[in-house]
Amino acid sequence: MMRTPLIAGNWKMHKTIADAVGFVNDLVPRVADIVHTDVLIAPTFVALRDVVRRAEGTRILVAAQDVAAERIEGAFTGEVSAEMIREAGATHVIIGHSERRQYYGETDESVHRKVNAALAAGLEPIVCVGELLDERDEGRAETVVQRQLERAFEGLTASDLSRTICAYEPVWAIGTGRSATPETAEEMHRFIRDNVARIAGTDVAETMRILYGGSAKPDNVLELLSRPDIDGALVGGASLQINLFHKLIEIQESLIKDTDKK
Repeated sequence: MMRTPLIAGNWKMHKTIADAVGFVNDLVPRVADIVHTDVLIAPTFVALRDVVRRAEGTRILVAAQDVAAERIEGAFTGEVSAEMIREAGATHVIIGHSERRQYYGETDESVHRKVNAALAAGLEPIVCVGELLDERDEGRAETVVQRQLERAFEGLTASDLSRTICAYEPVWAIGTGRSATPETAEEMHRFIRDNVARIAGTDVAETMRILYGGSAKPDNVLELLSRPDIDGALVGGASLQINLFHKLIEIQESLIKDTDKK
């Protein structure tokens, strides 16, 4: 089954509003001829509305980098609700990113609540899962990822999951000097898809996009994106530079075109 690949740029705490809009200005003409690949960027909250306005009418999708677990307004200082994100014009939201888990106490339970809040507001969640270095070295990678998936998706319907994207982050391969081989990444993506099939059925599993989120760059991404269960990339540092990000999009687009020719 053909899934439309997605190249998503997570800008983290980078780019002022002016920088963000300037980047989109440069990106719009570069993706005008991209037809087989979805393109998404996730700016900071303060730049979200301006980026949405500039991307309006183009192929560029916009996501928030996080969302409050609470579904209603209230005394939650510093939080931004899914309804507010939706009103700003974003269509997607990243949930459970490894940095949120590592530095800000994100738990499987909070991820679960945030996924439900996002779906209730009509947003498409990009749910991040992945194991730490010691968890992989101890042979617990699949156990950890399975637990994260089961809790994140608990109680969701097939319809809910059909609007959900998953991103595998091998945290042990980010900034450690170690790398996830295409074979290792594909094995975990297949494991994730098999678990989604167990949770929600084969049809949902075969249509769900699963992105790779382990330091994807133009010089390492071709073999990764060529794997059958890797449906694009969640890109960090390489998404901050227009030439690198555009190159990733071009690589993914060319793979689809080559497949269509066969």
